[in-house]
This record gives sequence, C-alpha cells and structure tokens, in this order.
Amino acid sequence: MADLLKVVVTGASGRMGQTLINLITKNGKLELVGALERSNHEWIGQDIGAAMGGSELGVIVSEDPIEVIAHAEAIIDFTTPSATIEFSKFAAQARAIHVIGTTGMSEGDLEKIKAASFHSVVVRAGNMSLGVNLLVALTKRVAAALDDEFDIEIIEAHHKHKVDAPSGTALMLGEAAADGRGISLTASVDRGRDGITGARNKGSIGFASIRGGDIVGRHDVLFASNGEQLTLSHNATDRNIFARGALKAVLWARDKQPGQYDMMDVLGLN
Repeated sequence: MADLLKVVVTGASGRMGQTLINLITKNGKLELVGALERSNHEWIGQDIGAAMGGSELGVIVSEDPIEVIAHAEAIIDFTTPSATIEFSKFAAQARAIHVIGTTGMSEGDLEKIKAASFHSVVVRAGNMSLGVNLLVALTKRVAAALDDEFDIEIIEAHHKHKVDAPSGTALMLGEAAADGRGISLTASVDRGRDGITGARNKGSIGFASIRGGDIVGRHDVLFASNGEQLTLSHNATDRNIFARGALKAVLWARDKQPGQYDMMDVLGLN
C-alpha cells in the first residue's frame, strides 16, 4: 500500500477549509499534516479538530507557512489571490503539489502561478466539480456549433458572502464559449450594464451575477437567438462537491511532472 500523501489545508477555519479537513480525515489515502490560518487568527495554536468543535486531530493551527509546507507533499488552497501567490512560492520551494481553488485572480497573479509551476505541480480551477467541468466542455462545443446570431449570456448565483464577481466558474464558462467561437474573451466580454447602455454588441459574451442567502452555486449559459433559446445549466447544492474534486485533483497530481494542470486534465476531458 502506498504511503499516505501528506496534505496541508490553508484557510483552515473557513467553510471550505473545514469541509476539506473533514474529508481528508476520512480518506484512506491522505494524511492531514498542517492547517494554516492568517496571522493573529483566534484558532492559531489550537488543535484543528478541537477548534472545529470535534475531537483532537494532532494538528496545530499555524500561521507559519514556511514551516508547515516544508513538511508537506501537497497544499489545498481555497483562500485569496494574495495569499495564494505567497503559498505558491513556498510550494515551489518544497516541490509540493499545489491545488488551487482560489478565484478572482488577475493576469499578473496568474503569471506568478505560472512561474511557480516550473518547480511544482499546480492544479488550478475556478471550479472543481465534475458536473461543472462537463458544463465547460459542453459550452465550448455548443458555442462552436452556433454562430454569433446566438447571443451568449452567463448568469451565476452565489451566497451573500462571496466577495468576487463574476465567479471563477463563470469566467471559465466565458473562456470556453470564447474558445468555441475562436475569439478572445478579453475582447468580447460584457461585464457591466447599468443605465442607458445602448444595444447589445453582436458577438459579445455577457455576464450577470446574483448574490443572496446561502446559494452554493448556480451557473447558466444562455444561447439566445431570434425565435429560440438554449440554456446549459448546473446547480450545486452541496459544498462537498468542490472539496471532493480537490481531493481527486491532489491524488491525481501525485505522480505528475511540474507544470500547470486543471480539472479537465484530472478528469481526462482534455
């Protein structure tokens, strides 16, 4: 039997962090060896299991990524762009797998992730669920089949605590639609409408964001033409789907060479 893969979870106190920790402790192929939180967080110095309201797990919450990551083989990271960039440097130094579910990254952030991937395996995705990645693949195929007489609109809904918009998943879908059309999303994107905006630009890819309550995540890709509409849709009702995808990604990455990968690679959809 292979040795357990030693994993660190960043943002350990967050909803995703706690979900990941619960699933890792029940997984027979992974071992939780570190839990990271931001400086001065109230959980620092506590056993992560006890801090989460359960039994002790023998892992103390730390604010020192250098020390924690040095003893890990993999990091699962759903935090913020600035934190993820820092973690990517430490992962590269430790030659550790870096699974990234962080969204809202800029082009400059992505360049820094790319630099880190020369030394470590990076699996990055705006969404790690199987269903969403199938939706991405379908969006690309439908966009390629339908010409620009069909307007493309991407509508996403999330809980009221989400801080970035459009969601990382919505942007994945926009990129897929643009790829299918053979155009640049940057050149065709329409992300803000308010007031007298004028008629819709032909060939543009529009985005709309909804925030409210405890919505886990819903994404619709609308292809609308005169006389007909086609909608591709995915609705997440359980946050565990993202965590399960992240665990699948980290195990898949164990024997891979340094470089950038995504969930399409993990699921064999490329």
